[in-house]
Parts: sequence; C-alpha cells; structure tokens
Amino acid sequence: MAKAMPDQKSGDAATAAANPLEFHVYGPRNLSSISWKDLLSSSWKNSNYRRMVIACFIQGAYLLELDRQEKRDERTGLAPQWWRPFKYRLAQVLVDERDGSIYGAVLEWDHQAALSDYIPFRPTRAPAAVVALRGTLLRAPTFRRDVVDDLRFLAWDSLKGSVRFAGALAALRDAARRFGVGNVCVGGHSLGAGFALQVGKALAKERVFVECHVFNPPSVSLAMSLRGFVETAGELWGRARAWIPYVGSQPAVDTSGGDGHSESEARASLAQSGMGRWLPYLYINTNDYICCHYSDAAGGTATVAVDSGGGNGGGKAGVATMLVVSKGPSKFLAAHGLEQWWADDVELQVALNHSKLIDRQLRSLYAAPPAALRARS
Repeated sequence: MAKAMPDQKSGDAATAAANPLEFHVYGPRNLSSISWKDLLSSSWKNSNYRRMVIACFIQGAYLLELDRQEKRDERTGLAPQWWRPFKYRLAQVLVDERDGSIYGAVLEWDHQAALSDYIPFRPTRAPAAVVALRGTLLRAPTFRRDVVDDLRFLAWDSLKGSVRFAGALAALRDAARRFGVGNVCVGGHSLGAGFALQVGKALAKERVFVECHVFNPPSVSLAMSLRGFVETAGELWGRARAWIPYVGSQPAVDTSGGDGHSESEARASLAQSGMGRWLPYLYINTNDYICCHYSDAAGGTATVAVDSGGGNGGGKAGVATMLVVSKGPSKFLAAHGLEQWWADDVELQVALNHSKLIDRQLRSLYAAPPAALRARS
C-alpha cells in the first residue's frame, strides 16, 4: 500500500531525505492545513475534508508502529507528520501489552500549536479527540497478534474477546467522558475498521453515540455467512407456512411480531424515542473482496431508525451512510489500501439505502430482546 521506493540512482542521501512514507511524499496533495481562516469557515464542515483528515490520522497510527519497529525516535519519527498539520497532538498510544505493538492512537486538539498560528479556539466540527485504529501489518513483530484478530473476526464475526477491543473501548469511553460525545470520533481501516465499528456499537448500547468512520471494514465472516443462511431459511419457511392453511380451521396467526405492521410500528417507536442515533460512516471499494459484501442490498429487510444527521439530531428515521468508490483503484491491494481515501481525485457516491450487514448490526443494536430472554435474565 506504500508507494514505490525512490530510484536507487538518486542515492542514499535522497532516500534519507525523502522517505516514501513522509506526509509530503505519500500524503494528500491539495489538502490545506488548518489556519485562522477556519474560524470563519471551518474546513471540518466539508465531508470530504473530514474523510481525508481522519484517513491521515489512521495512517499516523500505522506509522507509530512502523516507527517503533524501525527504532525512529520523536525527532525522526514519521507518524507526527500525519496529524501536526491539522493542529492535533498525540495524547495516548494504544499498546498491546502482550507484544508491545501499537495498534492505535488517541489524538487531541493541540491548543498551543493552534495559538501559534493565531487560532484561539477549535474550528466548528473539528473533533476535540480522535481515536485512530490501524489495520493488519504483515510484519514479524506484530504479525501474530494481528492475524489472530483477523481469524477471530473470520470465525466469530466479533472482536470482543481481543485485548485490543478492550483497550480501544476504554480509550473511546474516556475521551467521550472528558470532551463530550459530540466532540469525539473513532476511525479505523481494515481490521482497525472492524474494531472501530464494534467499539462504536458497544458504546451505542450504552446510549453513548460517537461518530464513527470506517474504511474498508472486513465483511468476510464464516459466522455471518452461516447466520445469514439460517435467517434466510427461516424467512422462507415462514413464507411457506403462511400459504398452508389448517384443515377445518382458520389460517394460522403469526404471533412472533415479525409481520410488516409490527415492524413499521417498531420503526416508528424507535424514531420517536430517539434511540437510533448512532450513524456509522462506511467507506467501501467494491473491488476489495474484504469489504465488498457491505454493498449487498438488504432485499427488503426492516430498516431501523437512525439519525440521518450524524448523531446530533433528534432521532429521525434513516439509514447508515455508505460511500462507495465509483472511480478508483480496481486491483485488490490498491482497492483495500488507505491511500485512496485521502486522494483528492477519488470519486465517491452514496450507495444504497439498505445493506444486509449494517442492517443486521443495527437491528441487533436497537431491537428489543424477546420476552423469553427478558424473563430469563
């Protein structure tokens, strides 16, 4: 996912002077740094700017681990280049204590750096804190723990058993407590997107609705595939049973609460109660087979009530926002890469109103538990 190494003819001095992962080499070309002008018209109000900067923050999380592996210090480290232009500082490093690897970072608005550029306060919609989570690094120092979590998701469609899940959740919860829910967001790429989505969902269950940006989230899961097969089979059986009347009696009445009328009532109830206010933003390249299944249409499944205003509104009915690359990398490695999301020439389109995977996740988040389970608990 990194750019090609500089030509050997340029010599060692040129290579040392321009590492291919430096911000000015590998980063966005036309993304402006924060300045006093943002006090008048904040760049953070622009959704493209927001996407590109959060992607840069996640790249910084990748580079924190690479800096550690290659023994770069604070002076020579590459990671700070990816957040300093936007007036953020590293507040916390998320470390897997089992192998010492860095899997994420908490970045906070840097008041001192902002004041030096005549920015006395944080621009509108600029988050006070961002939790950035990296994906898999196929390098020896972190290979084992990364792949174990990849396999965990593949087998169980969940990352809750991971040490990293607990660490990311604690960091995000603490940031929301200190700065307020509306001033915090979480973002991740690949495996990190899986963590971001699941810690965001965990907090939403606590009625803490944090803005969530996930790039190339993993969708390939044996557990999810099996569950989808069982749900489809159950739905087909329910339809077939509805066509089979009992002899000498009235047709059977479905008491499961799964008819269309009760579903619409449930959606209206959720919208009125304002429960469904967690709205993840998904960034998908359909040429990436790791995340492409998120773009599968739900085929008429129920839509839960979510706030279409990004978590700050009053619980209007809506669906999660999914942005899909319409013109971008087509080869797998590039399609799964993070670089495409800070490119200023990428063309995105809002995709579909229903997604099988996100619909299932949101329904499991907001659906009321069955009466039997409530009585048992």
